[in-house]
Amino acid sequence: MSLRDPLPLDTAARPQAATPLGAPTAAHPLDNPARSALTGPHAHFAERRGRLLRYPTDVSPWLALPDDPTDADWADAAALLGPGGSFALAGYRVPPPDDWEITFRAEGLQFVDAGLAAKPDEEAVRLTPADVPEMLDLVERTRPGPFFPRTIEMGTYLGIRRGGALVAMAGERMRPPGHTEISAVCTAPEFRGQGLAARLVLAVADGIRARGDTPFLHAAADNTSAIRLYESLGFRQRRVTSFLGVRLPEAANRPGGTV
Repeated sequence: MSLRDPLPLDTAARPQAATPLGAPTAAHPLDNPARSALTGPHAHFAERRGRLLRYPTDVSPWLALPDDPTDADWADAAALLGPGGSFALAGYRVPPPDDWEITFRAEGLQFVDAGLAAKPDEEAVRLTPADVPEMLDLVERTRPGPFFPRTIEMGTYLGIRRGGALVAMAGERMRPPGHTEISAVCTAPEFRGQGLAARLVLAVADGIRARGDTPFLHAAADNTSAIRLYESLGFRQRRVTSFLGVRLPEAANRPGGTV
């Protein structure tokens, strides 16, 4: 999904009470999907400082704050990132401290499987690390959302080739317990309108279901064409969610935090 729309941020003060690392803090694993994933099936990716968790920066931009972040948690984030460091938060509305810069605010919709006709696709091929240069090029041309050199390690990615060139792809991103996100759904502009994205979404969903997980995905709230596609395939909207990008200014110096 692209991150363009402004969204409101809650103005309540950041709480001071802390919950232990790994304790279930969200009402549902999809409410704080990055944290649910990094304390669950994606724990092997987790980089930790105090109560903070994040994916390696060449895998995914998401940092996982607790649902009740304290000043100490933000100090840990500053120490983890260093001056000028940035990260993204999924499903989060509480504002950062005043000395952090908000780089983007966006509103999105979260969808879950509500009767997908998931099935394999004969033309889809499983992509490997050798395909990453082509995947990065396709992402650069189509802008489906964050994709980095090691994002492919997050799960299965499928692609369709025409004339030997990669023209469409989709794959797996965050894995909260019992769920897997479908992401990086994109088609080269000259091959759009052929149903390739829909076919790949159903093929990826088939693999997710085969291991007992529920497929879910996100779309930008203003991406009406993607929303129509996902609803036509059998996804239903679960919730309105939010995405926030923040950056620690270069001159910031916030000592403290825990290791």
